Amino acid sequence: MESREQIIRRIESMAKSMRKHALNMAFSAGANGAHVGSGLSIIEITATLYGAIMNLDPQNPEWEDRDRFILSKGHGTLGYYTALAAAGFFTLDELYTFEVDDGFLPGQPAMNIKKGIESSSGSLGMGLSMGIGIALSAKRKNRKFSAYVLMGDGECNEGSVWEAAMAAANFKLDNLVAIIDRNRMQSDGPSADIMDMGDFAQKWSSFGWDTIEIDGHDISEIYGAFTDAARNSGKPYVVIANTVKGKGVSFMENNNEWHHNRLSKAQHEAAMLELGD
Repeated sequence: MESREQIIRRIESMAKSMRKHALNMAFSAGANGAHVGSGLSIIEITATLYGAIMNLDPQNPEWEDRDRFILSKGHGTLGYYTALAAAGFFTLDELYTFEVDDGFLPGQPAMNIKKGIESSSGSLGMGLSMGIGIALSAKRKNRKFSAYVLMGDGECNEGSVWEAAMAAANFKLDNLVAIIDRNRMQSDGPSADIMDMGDFAQKWSSFGWDTIEIDGHDISEIYGAFTDAARNSGKPYVVIANTVKGKGVSFMENNNEWHHNRLSKAQHEAAMLELGD
């Protein structure tokens, strides 16, 4: 059995590899470009979920008791597809069919359960409601699986998110986990300038959720949020992960030009050099 320290080191290595693959995928997308910044901000989160937390079987992707993951912020696919490949749902060769015509890895997810993709997404604000349906289904069937929903902080401007938040608490869905990628930026600029959410953690708590706030790039903190944190029975759980958009590449970090953009050859080489390629 792995020790906690071994698990942390393994996931750190997994995240480093995923970040390199994500940049290679963005570069290979060519003129189509990619949502680079939004994918890089969630790498450590998805690496931890797929590398250590969720109960999955890539050899039996339709296993009824598997945990379900919903990427509600559908533009984060670079951080999602790389985790699926690292977990063994498909090969690295298949990973590089990203944004290829007729491929199964478009810029935003299209449901393909055999490849580990549990839902289609793209329209923001929908994923939490889907997670509620999954969690309710588990409760009513007396199954043990959980639903994990990854959202953006800008996405939380949507009223549908807060309707779902109320419903999750009402139904006492302690098998529902929301993770907020709080990189404080959205396509139109800083999130606080567009819709200031105030005390974000307190908002979730006031809606009846167990709430924890962490560094979304610290694997130890992320792992601990899913394994160590005290949980009140009968409450859904939200992990507010403070992240950096474009994390890992200096000219992309907190630079909203990289919400969606194309990488030149020189930029790609510079980014890979920073990552120690």
